Amino acid sequence: MSTLILTVRGLSAKIAGQQVVEDVSFDVPSTGVTALLGRNGVGKTSTIKGILGLIERRGEVTFYGDSDGDGDPGVRLDRQRTHRIVQRGIGYVPEDREVFSKLTVAENLRLAERDANPRREFVAELFPDLVARSGQLAGTLSGGQQQMLSLARALINTNRLLLVDEPTKGLAPIIVGEVADALEEAAKTVPVLLVEQNLQVVRRLAAGAIVIEGGRVVHTGDATELLDNDDMTRRFLGVHAEAGGQTPADSEATS
Repeated sequence: MSTLILTVRGLSAKIAGQQVVEDVSFDVPSTGVTALLGRNGVGKTSTIKGILGLIERRGEVTFYGDSDGDGDPGVRLDRQRTHRIVQRGIGYVPEDREVFSKLTVAENLRLAERDANPRREFVAELFPDLVARSGQLAGTLSGGQQQMLSLARALINTNRLLLVDEPTKGLAPIIVGEVADALEEAAKTVPVLLVEQNLQVVRRLAAGAIVIEGGRVVHTGDATELLDNDDMTRRFLGVHAEAGGQTPADSEATS
C-alpha cells in the first residue's frame, strides 16, 4: 500500500494567461499535515487551485485514495474536472472562506454534504458555536466564525485528503488557536495539505514542509528542521527562525 496520498509532477498553471506556477513537483504523505510554504505571491494558492483544476494547468497530479475501490493504485486528477476530483474524497477549504453569505449556517452545511451519511455530529462537536447559530445568515458571522463554517463544510464529509488554504489569515489569536485545534483533530483521520503563513501553527501541526519560490519548489523536508534553521527561514520565508510568527506579505494575488 502506498505511503503517499498525492503526487504532483511538473505542475504548471496560468491565470488569465499569466504563468503563476512554473514547474512544481512534490509528494503528500498519506498521514498527518504537510505544509506548503513560501512568501506571499509565490504560487501556493495557485498550486492548490491547479491540483483541483480550478485554473488552467498542465502536468501530472496523481491521487492514491482509491475512492472507487477498484484496486487502481493511482488516479490522474489532472485529467478530471473539479467536481469529479471533489467526489473522489478531496475536501477543499478556500482562502478567504467563500461562504454563501445570504444562506444560513445550516444551509451552507447542507449544500456542502456529498455523503449519504454526513458527519454532522463530528462537526457539531468541533464547532458548537455554529450549532448555536445554525439559523443565522453566514454573511452576518464574524470573520472567525465564517472560517469555522468554511472548515465545517469540508469536514462534514468523509475525506481522503484535505486541501486547506490560509485558514488563519486575518484572525485574532484566540480564533487562530481554535482553527488549529480543529485541523489537529481532523488530521488524526485524514491527511492535510496546508497553506499557512502563521509559522507557529505550522510548527504545531505540520510534519513535513514544501517551500515554493517563484512558482517552483525550492525545498522539501521536515517542517521543524526548516523552522529551526534561521538561514533557510530568512531565505525562503523572510523571517527569523526564533520569530515563529507570520511571514511578511508581498501583496500578490497568487499567494
